Amino acid sequence: MSQKKLNFSELDSTQMLQNSSAFYHHMKTRRTVRNFSDRAVDPKILRNAIRTAGTAPSGANKQPWHFVLISDQKVKHEIRVAAEKEEHEFYTSRAPKAWLDDLEVFDTDQHKPFLETAPHLVAIFLERNTVDAEGIKHKNYYMPESVGIATGFLLAALHNAGLVTLTHTPSPMKFLNQILERPTNEKPYMLIVVGYPADGATVPDISRKEYDEIATEF
Repeated sequence: MSQKKLNFSELDSTQMLQNSSAFYHHMKTRRTVRNFSDRAVDPKILRNAIRTAGTAPSGANKQPWHFVLISDQKVKHEIRVAAEKEEHEFYTSRAPKAWLDDLEVFDTDQHKPFLETAPHLVAIFLERNTVDAEGIKHKNYYMPESVGIATGFLLAALHNAGLVTLTHTPSPMKFLNQILERPTNEKPYMLIVVGYPADGATVPDISRKEYDEIATEF
């Protein structure tokens, strides 16, 4: 494989510290939101966020992801109906009591109106393998890890753009393949709900773990 020179400009330590601190404090304001305005977002902003997600590292650079940007109200309605069917099963029979107890603080249930109210959804698919133009399958590597990193990039990019998000994972999500006409080699990974917060939107009063609780140094 041919090589090219790395595009890298070193910053002085003061600037690096300022950048890292500013980014941390900005990301610290990110919250999961369930009350969305129906105000549309400029699609160019969303496309740039997806492009950012596509810069994530991946096993053997296979880039085993596909993003579907959904703005059509009819399609969002179909997704809501299918998701709420699975969520009904989750809340009434699938979920263990301990899990439901942990969810109480978030006041969640089987009803997911944000899937229609929010102006946009991004469905993320994991490509189990890649199929070329001749129909030949090629193996992908570290797919969950790669798509997970790309999803994190997407959430950070959307927050950086000034939007709010919700990660949604009804289980199973096979209905997304049918509704969004995705091939069987793609596995639904996550739904990201994207938009502006509704007027007066609230979030649970929770805290995040301190540095010493999440990190160890040697």
